[in-house]
Amino acid sequence: SLFTKQQKPQLERRIVGSTNRWRFPRESFSGDLLALSQLCKSLSIDFEEALRNPDRICITQIQKLFTENLKNKAVQSGEADVILECLGFKWELHQPQLFQSETLTRLYLVALSRGTMDPLRELDKLLRAQTPGKSKEPSHIKKMTISLKINDPLVTRVAFASALKNLYMSEAEINVDDVLGVLASAHILQFAALFQRCVTIMMNGLTPSTFKSFYLASCKYREKQLTMACEKWLEMNLVPVLGKQVHLRSIPQDLLHKVLKSPSLFTFSEFHLLKTMLFWVYLQLNQKIQTVPIYETVLAFFNSFPRKCAFLDRDTGQCLMPLFVSLRLHGITRGKDLEEIRHVNFFPEAWLTRITANHYHALENGGDMAHLKDFTTQALRFGLLFTQGYTTYSKTIAVYGFFFEIKGIKHDVTSYSFYMQRIKHKDLAFPSMVCEHSPVSLRAERLIKYEIRAHVLVDGKWQEFRTNRIMQKFGFVKPSCKSHALKIQTVGIPIYASFAFIFPVS
Repeated sequence: SLFTKQQKPQLERRIVGSTNRWRFPRESFSGDLLALSQLCKSLSIDFEEALRNPDRICITQIQKLFTENLKNKAVQSGEADVILECLGFKWELHQPQLFQSETLTRLYLVALSRGTMDPLRELDKLLRAQTPGKSKEPSHIKKMTISLKINDPLVTRVAFASALKNLYMSEAEINVDDVLGVLASAHILQFAALFQRCVTIMMNGLTPSTFKSFYLASCKYREKQLTMACEKWLEMNLVPVLGKQVHLRSIPQDLLHKVLKSPSLFTFSEFHLLKTMLFWVYLQLNQKIQTVPIYETVLAFFNSFPRKCAFLDRDTGQCLMPLFVSLRLHGITRGKDLEEIRHVNFFPEAWLTRITANHYHALENGGDMAHLKDFTTQALRFGLLFTQGYTTYSKTIAVYGFFFEIKGIKHDVTSYSFYMQRIKHKDLAFPSMVCEHSPVSLRAERLIKYEIRAHVLVDGKWQEFRTNRIMQKFGFVKPSCKSHALKIQTVGIPIYASFAFIFPVS
């Protein structure tokens, strides 16, 4: 019988019952095998030969034929045509629903041609047994039995039952807790409509706790749409969400490497991204830790290694080198942050020397970043996470003595704008917080190449807004102190707003 989420306890009891049998309602439908033979004829396929060699039949065309015949027909109770032996149970099914599954269709056709009996004679018996108004002599036709072996550990009995239920009900409820098993079952059954429905549910159900299992499933079943959704979700949430949770540990290294190289990666700053990566490494090396420690604990852990060799130069750190090569460490310019990088005993000395040399060169040349050649992979990034509670949100940043305010404004229910503007250090509301360990440039103008982006998730799809890459001289007074504004219309929230820029040689 059909079951709902609330009927799971009864479902479990039925699983351990002695009958081990599932029964689904039968739709009144006669002539399906006749239609099948007619389809084969239209495709110039010998029907009897097709029964002996089911692979010759175009299963998708058969499924389309039955789907058309099943439209607008009420589901009725009745005896099953087929018994499916699977997972230690006998599942009672009916021909019209069975043909929605490519796997079951093939098994059924093989079973129909099994043995020494004449397939066409057997077909005739089945048709006469189903056709209304024909002889009322008792039918001696036995229910056909087919068998399916499943080795996928994701396929549970409950999930498989849910998949079979969806043969009868196109909108049968799928519990998020069971969606992985239903997806796996749909894959085994080659039940395309259900498989796609599960993919949609998973794309809309990405959270820190479901992310890893959904991503691994997308790779296992080669579902590119789900894989791309997982990658995009991680690009946006690696720093602001996973960076604060123990689920950060679950991110596979190859996926993390790919996301770190993405130009769409959201981060509050390059230093925030570095801290997230240090937490990830810490959690990999301390598998028993079940909570994210404070940052000082992570620093103390890496400083506990002998200082004669940096962590990335050790055997343990060598395999992690590509991850940290992908970081934009040159974008960490705050004095206090640079001191932490130098003393954490994590990076090779050659890296630290190069970073320091580039900073000195930039400072001596009025902020010119001569070492940055490619905007896409090297621009400095800062971000605002604009949430429901904000009408205005801003943050002050300092780079080589130049101070900027990055800002987001909500104009109405669906209208927002984001921009950056240069400010004087003496106009800072809290100068000690921004100017600490920072130089101050007195240059009246600063040439900047910049780009502003915003990403929003709406109805399971990501919207992306962006400005062009703009070259502009920023002064202290309007209008030169303000960038072009990125204006967007969206019903989504939160908004991941990113500001990327470099200081070209002026």
